[in-house]
Amino acid sequence: MIAIEPSAVMIDQRPADFAPAILGTAAPLPLRDDSVDAAMAILTLHHWDDQLEPGVRELRRVARGPVVIVTYDPTVSAKMWLMRDYFPEAAVLDHATFPGLDRLAAWLGGSVEVETILTSRDTPDWTLASFWAHPERVLDESARNATSAFARMETAVVYRVVAEVDRDLRSGSWDERNRHLRNLFEFDVGMRLVVAHP
Repeated sequence: MIAIEPSAVMIDQRPADFAPAILGTAAPLPLRDDSVDAAMAILTLHHWDDQLEPGVRELRRVARGPVVIVTYDPTVSAKMWLMRDYFPEAAVLDHATFPGLDRLAAWLGGSVEVETILTSRDTPDWTLASFWAHPERVLDESARNATSAFARMETAVVYRVVAEVDRDLRSGSWDERNRHLRNLFEFDVGMRLVVAHP
């Protein structure tokens, strides 16, 4: 099996006894038709920009078997408190960068199954989805910078969001509106597992 890594730096960090890695982009993939057993893309589609549809079609082209994608349903992620109440610009960005599930299924063809992946309160992955349980992360610059939504946003928007969340955490109004979240272990923030069989 051949792994595709996004940068030469990451390739250089791989142990020598790992499978070979190829430097490439989403489209075209430097592989022959049906040349791999399966293809996988984990929380990466929203970075493919103008290669989104061609890149998804490339996954299907090179894989003899399933294509597995972890992505977000932007119609669900937009309902999370952060985007709904403070950061609608992130919801707009999600709608522009994450393909709808119907569109994704059409690009993949074949039979497509979609499953909900709940985001755990204690997930070690600090994506924006993890903020559902930790509003304080909005105030943490390193946490914000680890998310593409904040990283891609204008500075003035980020400052506004931080100020509003800080204000509502201090006043207790965030907890008045979202108290139920403090008692949940996992939550649906829109993460989806998409498995497409030819």
